[in-house]
Amino acid sequence: MYLDALTLSALVDEFMDELVGGRVQDVLDVDNTGFGFEIYADRQRHYLYLSADKQVPHVHLVGDKLRRGLYRPTQLGLMLRRYIEGGILTHVSQPEWERILYLDFEHPAEGEARIIIEPMERRSNILLLDSDGIIRDCVHRVGPEDNRYRLSLPNHEYKLPPPLTDRYNPFTITEAQIQAILDASENPDKDKVVRLLPRKILGCSPLLAKEIVYRATGDISLRVSDADSAQLQEIVVDIMKPLKKREWQAGVAVDDEMIDAYAVYPLTHNGEWRRTESISAAMTEYYGAAVGEEAYNQGKKPVQEALNEAKAKYGAKLASLENSLKDQSEMNYLQQSGELILAYQYTIEPHQTELVAQYNVDEPALTIKINPELSPLENAQKYFDRYNRSKRARKNVPKLIAEARHEWDYILQLENDLKMAANWAEIDDVIQALQNRGYLIKNKKVKRLGGGGRTGPLKLTKDGYVIWVGRNSRQNEQVTFKTANADDFWLHARDVPGAHVVIRNDGRRIPDKLIEEIASIAAYYSSKREDTKVSVDITRCKYVKSIRGAGQGMVTYRNERTITVEPHNEEILKDD
Repeated sequence: MYLDALTLSALVDEFMDELVGGRVQDVLDVDNTGFGFEIYADRQRHYLYLSADKQVPHVHLVGDKLRRGLYRPTQLGLMLRRYIEGGILTHVSQPEWERILYLDFEHPAEGEARIIIEPMERRSNILLLDSDGIIRDCVHRVGPEDNRYRLSLPNHEYKLPPPLTDRYNPFTITEAQIQAILDASENPDKDKVVRLLPRKILGCSPLLAKEIVYRATGDISLRVSDADSAQLQEIVVDIMKPLKKREWQAGVAVDDEMIDAYAVYPLTHNGEWRRTESISAAMTEYYGAAVGEEAYNQGKKPVQEALNEAKAKYGAKLASLENSLKDQSEMNYLQQSGELILAYQYTIEPHQTELVAQYNVDEPALTIKINPELSPLENAQKYFDRYNRSKRARKNVPKLIAEARHEWDYILQLENDLKMAANWAEIDDVIQALQNRGYLIKNKKVKRLGGGGRTGPLKLTKDGYVIWVGRNSRQNEQVTFKTANADDFWLHARDVPGAHVVIRNDGRRIPDKLIEEIASIAAYYSSKREDTKVSVDITRCKYVKSIRGAGQGMVTYRNERTITVEPHNEEILKDD
């Protein structure tokens, strides 16, 4: 979902009304790229969430109190506590038509400070500036190797993006300007109008372009050659008239019981439009909770549906293969039929189509079909050929069962990955893994989850020991086969999907108490996290091998010992 300039303008008005003049009572790290602010304004507590997630950045008020989601605060989080916590929010603003938000604060001890939010996909950021516009720190540091014009680094001056040029103001756009946009198309018979409008109209997002075209023609796939500039200009004026007066009409589009989009103008092209009391309320419905078990549930649902289909497919395949090993009756019938035809070949009459004969005296007679166009010897040979093919196929069944079991185990691992996923990037890891294995995710909602960066394994330290925790299958692969050394200790919950946990072996003896604590973390990041006791295996990394042909992070291991622990998250490593 594209957080456009018009939505940010509505947020500016909402924050000016609700937050300005309020005191920041608490600042916390909600997740790796997001921060929560408790602001007390007009005798009421408000909860503001800022996210610089590279895939789905957003900023809005949430209804419930935010909770800290990180084991240790980030460097930026510590600075926000110093320069923002206890300060007063004095002003909220937005550079004209930019997808950027300014929050200005006055701190009684530290003076003026500014937070800048840039909620732009792949280039999102949150920056803390001093009173002279110098960057103190930011979520995503951008050096000269990435962007020579705009450096996002501590002790560097903050610069706005290059100004937008050759674009038309939607509040004053004319029919002639719309026609100029259409005339600029190099292939009018193929180019779609919805692709041209965002390139040439300020503040026009892909969502707004679709709404303009749909209201004009009822068809969002309208080609340039079929477009009417007067009709399009009339719709733009109609949509922009209340927005020019900052009369926001916040709401969400609901399609098949899913929140498909939010906007500050009514949407008619995608589902049922439902008004909300504010743009923050609309965004909260769309994005869900900022952290915790309820976070990102909407994005997880279609992924879980794909996992359920995969489980059903491989569950049935495994059952069929395992039953084929148990049931030899068909092979016995083929062998016995061939032998009986040979035994009774001289009694078989021309044109006879069946032979009824008893193979064992204590068993019922067999009814054997005969092809009258073949000789008895040829009929017997047919049965023996089928018997031999079935026998050869049966030899392959154990291998097929092993392959199906590996795939089944990988599906269960991905299901655990999805359950543990705490941000869009980790959900996207599961989506990509499923798609790489050929599984289809049907719901269009997940389209907004692609691209962006990748989350890394969790790195912990205790008493100088370094611990790595892979929280999904991709991170497991990285931890075990790229990060770890051969003599490092490796932990995993026994016989269930879960995290690969590595303790760096630096030559010192690792205390038994620390091993138990780390084992409890391995248990927590497994599908057994709700159990009171979990068995965890411990071995050396050199004894862990990947399974050929299986999914990422699927391994076998040996020389393990097993301990039983109670699951705990990484908070257990805090100093006593």
